Amino acid sequence: MNVVRRSAAALAAAAVIGAAAPAVAASSSPSPSALPAGLYGTTDPKYDGVWRQSLALLAQHETGVRPAAKAVDWLAGQQCANGAFAPFRADTGKACDAKTMVDTNSTAAAVQSLAALGGHDTATGKAATWLKSVQNKDGGWGYTPGGASDANSTSVVIGALAAVGEKPAQATKDGKSPYDALLKLALPCDGKQAGAFAFQPDKKGKLAANADATAAAVVGALGKGLTGAATKPAHAAATCKDAPDAEQAAANGAAYLTTALAKDKHLTSALPGAKPQPDYGNTADAVLALATAGQGDKAAGALDWLEANSGPWAKTSGPAAYAELILAAEAAGADVHHFGGQDLVAQLNATGPKPASVSASTTPADSTKADKKDKDKKDDSSPFGVWWIVGVCLVAGVGVGFLLSVRNKR
Repeated sequence: MNVVRRSAAALAAAAVIGAAAPAVAASSSPSPSALPAGLYGTTDPKYDGVWRQSLALLAQHETGVRPAAKAVDWLAGQQCANGAFAPFRADTGKACDAKTMVDTNSTAAAVQSLAALGGHDTATGKAATWLKSVQNKDGGWGYTPGGASDANSTSVVIGALAAVGEKPAQATKDGKSPYDALLKLALPCDGKQAGAFAFQPDKKGKLAANADATAAAVVGALGKGLTGAATKPAHAAATCKDAPDAEQAAANGAAYLTTALAKDKHLTSALPGAKPQPDYGNTADAVLALATAGQGDKAAGALDWLEANSGPWAKTSGPAAYAELILAAEAAGADVHHFGGQDLVAQLNATGPKPASVSASTTPADSTKADKKDKDKKDDSSPFGVWWIVGVCLVAGVGVGFLLSVRNKR
């Protein structure tokens, strides 16, 4: 789930519980001096602070970077006494209460990050216990405790449980596991939406294909987390078949994503009233999902497209975007230090406090030498030298009702 969607989800959750929530366009970025010293990114962390920090630390860990202690401490310090995390707590000296807007996504992401870094068993154990305490009767999770189960939230919690050494299939409520919840959101193998996952059923109980939810669910159904897994290539292309279990449902989802990427090599977002635009974040998530499902070769075109076009988007979107690209590239076997002429790791590191250590392969000197070699080749035919200029416009006055609509349409 990319940053824009996380902000929309948080705003929607605020509206549901009655908290005041400003329009996205009205939220200004605080000055750098007003931000916590250990935080990644320079935009207001109110709705995505823990999420983007967790992804940044995960991506650094995956690429041999040891984050600054204050960055890890900031994330760990966001936890409430009951184990849950909110998107952002400005005053961690004040205990969480009933008004603290904790959510499953922030909590599950923080668990995966802290578990990967090590040394936080007590914190991750408490968070996992809290997550299981708010599991729905269908076996899944919603964004907020008690909210209807959705594919994205259920999948990220599966990743969290796996990260602390638990077996997600054994996390049951009324006899239902997270995999049962995902199977209920899987579409059958007929029509244009064959094999996809829905985010949630609509008000009439109907399922509609959602690429974002499908990418998340493919990874979750395979018991993996936000970093995915670089699996061995499958012997054959994924095809949609009746899904008696989560593994087949994941294969069906991979088949849907392969078809969705075939034409343009990227996914597309279409917000109400806006012209359809390339969806960089979900395309990266789809690449990671396909690689995890053993269909990485089917994601090659999308990975090439991201290398050629994602630079301006990542620069505008910040640490979570760089992290998404890194995790996708890592899962697909691409070079994160020479991704479309860019060193994604160095760019991510620059969005936060200086890392405690960086492996030799990620030093700026190495990156500079490699970039010089690339220039010396003078390969004008390479698509990686071509950038699409992306104009990012925020529409002023967009309110909570619109964001609720966006989340429902997912």
